[in-house]
Amino acid sequence: MLAEIDLKNYSNLLLDYCLEIKPGSKLFIQSTTLAEPLIIQLYKGSLERQAIAEVNFSLEGQENIFNVYSHLDALNWVNPAYIKAMTEFDAYLYIRAPHQLTTFQPMLAERAEIRRQALFPYQRMYNQRTGDRSLRRSLCQYPTLSSALDASMSLKEYEEFVLQSCFLRSSDPITSWNQLSLKQQRITDYLNKVSQLRYTNSKSDITFSTQGRTWINSDGRTNMPSGEVYSSPVEDSVNGYIYFDYPFVYQQQVISGVNLVVKEGIVVQATADQGNEVLNEMLRIPGADHFGEVAIGTNPNIQSPTKNILFDEKMSGTVHMALGQSYLQCGGKNESALHQDLICNMKEGGEIWADGILIYSNGNFLI
Repeated sequence: MLAEIDLKNYSNLLLDYCLEIKPGSKLFIQSTTLAEPLIIQLYKGSLERQAIAEVNFSLEGQENIFNVYSHLDALNWVNPAYIKAMTEFDAYLYIRAPHQLTTFQPMLAERAEIRRQALFPYQRMYNQRTGDRSLRRSLCQYPTLSSALDASMSLKEYEEFVLQSCFLRSSDPITSWNQLSLKQQRITDYLNKVSQLRYTNSKSDITFSTQGRTWINSDGRTNMPSGEVYSSPVEDSVNGYIYFDYPFVYQQQVISGVNLVVKEGIVVQATADQGNEVLNEMLRIPGADHFGEVAIGTNPNIQSPTKNILFDEKMSGTVHMALGQSYLQCGGKNESALHQDLICNMKEGGEIWADGILIYSNGNFLI
């Protein structure tokens, strides 16, 4: 378990920098029971700041149980506390703290659609409110053995990795995030003046437009850790092919080595070295065959993949694109129950061109 001083520092970073908790703020925290040591610090810290905090825990194996046994009333039921958080609270914190993996029990497709429809109004509300920051949201990680095993690390190694990735080994984490923010702002300012971009490497050549869209500096205020610049492409402007090197987990199943061919914004061909059937099942979700995000990772403390998108998409020397839901704050228009990031290594011959000018080579910006 993390040392008490690390838990305190982590809590302070989340409350003060990411969520901007002030007197009167209402914070909704969602996680598993394994994150209790951090949540205790967050709850105490919220009260110290004259704020309100409410906590919702999920149980070990709860998703599998729901997928197998849920009936029609359960599928249509939405937790009133979640509804209130999406509609009235000021801040929302989701802490990833997975239990040991068990065999995933998928929900039958027709039941999954009922569930998606029940949640859709609140997902839309979430997207709108996080887009205009009326709901300050953050996603973070509490280190557990399950995540450590995914990353091929011991729990102690993984704890240190999480702390380093969040700049919590810095003497002043907030100053460190502010410094990264300044560097990224120069990049976003440049990208917001161009319209056509191209990602290339030995296995990829894909173009897209962000004309009329906004590039955003992700500097740790909505994800912790962060370290990326991102936008939403014009939906029908994406053309070409791209290979995503790094593995990711979807419904507890690993997908890796993804090749996509895209024409006028639509994924027309998709294969994976591992998890091909799952990949194509994912693409059948409405809106999942279009891209909702394009991005470039910049976090210098994340250098290797861990099968956890929260960290892997921030790796310096990578780009990523997300299938599914667009970011409304970027001007994106694609809607989907899915937002799945896929990551491409750019450290060996990768280039980014903006309006015909080379701005990035071998994992480094040239601007």
